[in-house]
Amino acid sequence: MTPPDPPRGRVVPSWTEPIVAAASRVVGGPLGRHAVVGRAAFWTPLRVVLLLAIVTLALGWFAKAPCLQQYRAADGTLALDWQNNRQYVAMCYSDTVPLYSVERLDDPTALPYRDAWTDGDGARRFMEYPVLTGFYQWGAARVTDVWQAAASVLPLPTALSVVVYFDLVALGLALCWLVAVWSVVRLRPGRPWDAALVAVSPLVAVHAFTNFDALAVALACGGLLALARRRPLLAGVLLGLGGAAKLYPLLLLLPILLVAVRRREVGQAVRVIAAAAGTWLAVNLPVALAWSEGWWEFVRLNRTRPADPDSLYYALSYFTGWSGFDGPLGADQAPNTLNAVSASLLVVACAGLVVLAAKAPRPPRLASLAFLVVAAFLLVNKVWSPQYSLWLVPLAVLALPRWRLLLAWMTLDALVWVPRMFYYVGPAGKGLPPDWFLGAVLLRDAAVVLLMVLVVRTVLRPERDPLRTHDLDDDPDWPLRPVSQPAAVPAVVGQSPKHGDG
Repeated sequence: MTPPDPPRGRVVPSWTEPIVAAASRVVGGPLGRHAVVGRAAFWTPLRVVLLLAIVTLALGWFAKAPCLQQYRAADGTLALDWQNNRQYVAMCYSDTVPLYSVERLDDPTALPYRDAWTDGDGARRFMEYPVLTGFYQWGAARVTDVWQAAASVLPLPTALSVVVYFDLVALGLALCWLVAVWSVVRLRPGRPWDAALVAVSPLVAVHAFTNFDALAVALACGGLLALARRRPLLAGVLLGLGGAAKLYPLLLLLPILLVAVRRREVGQAVRVIAAAAGTWLAVNLPVALAWSEGWWEFVRLNRTRPADPDSLYYALSYFTGWSGFDGPLGADQAPNTLNAVSASLLVVACAGLVVLAAKAPRPPRLASLAFLVVAAFLLVNKVWSPQYSLWLVPLAVLALPRWRLLLAWMTLDALVWVPRMFYYVGPAGKGLPPDWFLGAVLLRDAAVVLLMVLVVRTVLRPERDPLRTHDLDDDPDWPLRPVSQPAAVPAVVGQSPKHGDG
């Protein structure tokens, strides 16, 4: 049966998405033809989607909870129960927990980037994260100190400091993800329910608290929303802050420039790029000047680390027996050839994006190019840490809101976590051989490539873009041009000319 026409300006998922239509049978079936839409007093789409996100984030915390268990050691002191590979067998591993002591966050006198420590090999080490993420960790550790001090004199719940620290970090990251969800809802006023994919993504349940990437995702989404609201300077500031947390938000500057060129609004892009560069420098320059060796640690680590098991290079090397671009490396040797190849492939991908933007019959949508550049970066990079997939979730929803397709990819990507954890246990510990994990990595990469192909198709054939069914030039992520003479705009029956100002 052909579904009825949706209310003007709004997409009804239970009419357009088969998976939602099937799920709606639990509550009586799809929305009725004569249902009143958009007049709920409290349960607005935004509040429902945020509630779904809170539930998913709570599930994410419970998934990590087994790694927060404590036990009494032989000397009677409390210790974290990571015995017998618990962090892998229970699949609850989070970088947050070991980094608390490894990076000296448990020492109130230590300051990131200023104070070093010596690792097991005797090497001098510093905080390995970009500046904003590093100080986010340090700030959470100092709040932990305050909480523990207060708990010693007040009836407050408490535990080992590392457990309190994890919970405080998780609370902040949860708020960041809620900001990302809110931004996606606001970016899609006619399709607010698409943001439910960001809210209930299996990747969020698995990786929201695996590392600190939700901070950068929130800033990137906020930057896109600010740009759509005609606030390019704020957009640049947010993207610059995102780049100071994780570098990936800075990749979005290229799609912004390409869309601006096609729309002949280069001034918009210049303001965003200038604000982003200025903000990134304002955050990084003081640390780089004061503690240059510590600030350089992030760059040094990423230059010297080999291909991670998560990467395409490692999987191909394992399955083919290929020794890699650099061959066997010593402990202190950097994979210079691999670095050059990875950087060159990224340049080629960006050049392809430039050609795609130029050849598109209509100015491409910003979200489409943003998804493509970030996905290309992940595919050609020598590191694809599991939580990096969170970067793609909002961009994929904004670029290609196909519910079944995106849920299938996100579920597959999230399930890679299972063979990954048992790969770390190893066959000797009743885990899995590398084949299972690396095969899952290749399947995930193939799924992302498929999404990229479909997004490219919507760019080259805008009539196939689900967000351009009525206007092939429309881009909800790009600010509308202001109407210089509102009175000259022809009025629509029942609508004031002022309503067309955008």
